[in-house]
Amino acid sequence: MQLDYPIISADSHITEAPSTYVDYIDPTFRDRAPKIVNGGEKIGDMFEVEGMRPISLGLVAAAGKDAAQIRVFGERFEDLHRSGWDPTYRVADQQRDGVSAEVIYPTVGMVLCNHKDVDYKAACFAAYNRWIAEYCEVEPNRLIGCGQTALRNPTEGIADLESIKALGLRGVMMPGLPAYEHDYDHTDWDPFYEAAVDLGLPLSFHILTYKAERTRGPKMAQFLSTVRGCQDIMAMFVLGGVFERNSKLKVVCAEADAGWVPHFMYRMDHAFNRHRYWLPAGQELSRMPSEIFAEHIYATFQDDWTAFAHADAMNWHRLMWANDFPHSDSTWPWSQALLDEHTTNLSDEQVKAILCDNVAALYNIDTSLLQ
Repeated sequence: MQLDYPIISADSHITEAPSTYVDYIDPTFRDRAPKIVNGGEKIGDMFEVEGMRPISLGLVAAAGKDAAQIRVFGERFEDLHRSGWDPTYRVADQQRDGVSAEVIYPTVGMVLCNHKDVDYKAACFAAYNRWIAEYCEVEPNRLIGCGQTALRNPTEGIADLESIKALGLRGVMMPGLPAYEHDYDHTDWDPFYEAAVDLGLPLSFHILTYKAERTRGPKMAQFLSTVRGCQDIMAMFVLGGVFERNSKLKVVCAEADAGWVPHFMYRMDHAFNRHRYWLPAGQELSRMPSEIFAEHIYATFQDDWTAFAHADAMNWHRLMWANDFPHSDSTWPWSQALLDEHTTNLSDEQVKAILCDNVAALYNIDTSLLQ
């Protein structure tokens, strides 16, 4: 695409290096830290995480592979995209895809969001934050890092936000469930949301950070269900009155696609029109749920052509394109051809917003430094 502005991926990833947790974690947890082990020729390398199933590396860096070559097991760490863990190689891979900057999320860290030992999880997240901050420091204008917080309670969560901000990170990936007695729509969390706004740290809910119920049918059906966890969280924030009480809060729904958004907004409005008296006593919405969603929730997507086709049916100022590099769902290195095809029905203003302006405004990215 011949554009006079930079294309920014709103959702890309790293591949945690072997040293990410072992070298950066609190010494109390060092012997238990997630680490890479080899499971033999058939299994290949994998991240061993105490209390969880090992995380194989086959899908975490399969960007650019033909579908027939993608395999879950048998990969060696040294054969993965080096830019996934070595930032000095990242710019070359960005340029190959026509991307000028990326918002960076973890990989193993997504799965760790579901760990049952919250103290262990908190230690892992603190280690990751230190590691990713150093990774992004190499190209701070092009690598926009998101930190992690275990959210054992709102007070500690605020301290985590302050630490993440001090490290120079630009956003926060939230666990799907807080490690606290009340869920995210409880008023106890309002000071945390106020702190996020004050610090300028957008909060993101990424797929795989919350386990929805197991689906029926073949294993591939589970792949289709990954967006459901994010949808549940978005509905909770809207219908739970979070945005009513925190009018400046913005939340990112990451990698759950966006073509479903118009129908989801309709469905919330229908539920509100017919069943709003199911809401807890004293909780009211001053606007229709669709209006609240459209203002406060950003959605990232990759090759979801329905998001481009139906951009006018939602707030396209809240749509953000992403390439998901280096994961198996990534559009890298074919993103330019895909965008040429999928953006034909949009105005130049809409394309610029979705590929650049929306994410730049949300994360305070100076696009003049990317030219």
